[in-house]
Amino acid sequence: MNVFLTIVHILGLVTLCFSGLMSTCWLTSELTHDGASAAFSFGTLVSLALGAFLFFTTLWVPKKVSRQAGFLLVASTWSLMPVLCTIPLMMFLPQLSFSDAYFETVSGLTTTGATILSGIDNLPMSINLWRCELNWIAGMGIIIFAVAILPILGIGGMQLYKAETPGSVKESDLPPRIAQTAKALWMVYAGFTVLCLLALRWAGMSWFDAICHAFATMSLGGFSTHDSSIGFYDSFTIEMVLTVFQLLAAINFATHFIALRKQSIKPYFYDREVRAFLTLVLGSCVIAALVLWDRGTYPDFFTALRYATFNLVTIATDCGFANQDFNKWPIFVPMWMLFLSCISASSGSTGGGIRMIRTIILMKQARLEMFKFIHPYAIRPLKIGEMIVSNAIVNSVTGFIFLYFISIVILIFALLISGLDFITAFSAIIACFNNAGPGLNEVGPAANFSGITDYQKGVCTFAMLLGRVQIFSIVILFVPEFWRK
Repeated sequence: MNVFLTIVHILGLVTLCFSGLMSTCWLTSELTHDGASAAFSFGTLVSLALGAFLFFTTLWVPKKVSRQAGFLLVASTWSLMPVLCTIPLMMFLPQLSFSDAYFETVSGLTTTGATILSGIDNLPMSINLWRCELNWIAGMGIIIFAVAILPILGIGGMQLYKAETPGSVKESDLPPRIAQTAKALWMVYAGFTVLCLLALRWAGMSWFDAICHAFATMSLGGFSTHDSSIGFYDSFTIEMVLTVFQLLAAINFATHFIALRKQSIKPYFYDREVRAFLTLVLGSCVIAALVLWDRGTYPDFFTALRYATFNLVTIATDCGFANQDFNKWPIFVPMWMLFLSCISASSGSTGGGIRMIRTIILMKQARLEMFKFIHPYAIRPLKIGEMIVSNAIVNSVTGFIFLYFISIVILIFALLISGLDFITAFSAIIACFNNAGPGLNEVGPAANFSGITDYQKGVCTFAMLLGRVQIFSIVILFVPEFWRK
């Protein structure tokens, strides 16, 4: 019972935080007279009342978060908070069904960027700000944000941090306490967001668009204030600014923190994950451009390189912007982009997918197994740089990647049985599971997810949630041993 009440207590605190976030959109609506004030005032007051009730009625609960409670809290936060976030959308857009509104808010809070809305250019400023704020607040994770303030309540946050970010977590040169680490990473995150905002304003965006796109870029959330996304601007400068900051957002924020604290770029060179990520993604941009040029998609190589670079980077980093309908490109390029969305983003970044560190470990393990076939009696540990990777970590990575692929296969079949064609079903699940945004065919960049059925949206919504919490935090709830003392 105490475990349940502890979760309720922390959910109350998170709900109070969301009421504060919603109030900024209420203020925006009041200042701009955009017609959405009633929706946000009602949403803010409901969130405030609910959060206060949950929080203050459980103040007496012992402030202790077990490992079991940590996983439960991660799953419940990511699945329940989007329900609260649907209030402004459903009030202002009464024609919107709950399944559509929930899909939109889950997409925002999982930083997926898939949308069911059309006519985004004509939405009130406060509604568009709300969508992009959902991206930004979820960028480093709702739970990590809670971890930063849990010590105020006397609650340790390590269980939550491990629950959301299983796998490799860099600890060297970071503050020793988890709350200090979370605060340090949020400072870096916020600082980069401000720099991105100023760069976009310099590149030609309005202040409002710069704010919204800075939120969506650093969170790798991909929501835009225009139906045609970045294609609306047709600006090479804006595309390059976004490309640079998307690459930065897909790098471990711990590496950014260490580089800033040491005032040196050497940590980026020492980080094998960063080197592998940049080599793979930037090399793929050149290859994709060559394919597009060779197939006559664009008249010259540099035009092909411009569009290949922006769209490949935005999908590979799991952001989800677009400035071209890459659904019409030679199939190799968009399929390669979706493949990169599975593996490219670094651990500790705002991206999704397997994460580059797991890919590196799995490749090194495969090479080590081949070595053992040739030298069966040799003893050679798996190493990344000078660090020896334990068998426990290798087993964890192997288990995760098996769950990752079997989950994708099951979800693809769940869409295929509903009648979707293979390319749409495959790309929709890959895009949603990796929190990457648009897919191909019916859910391509020139369309959105509004054309699929409620059942299909439900499958995609579950894929977004499963991918955002890195599978374990939801799958483990279905293991009988988890519920035993």
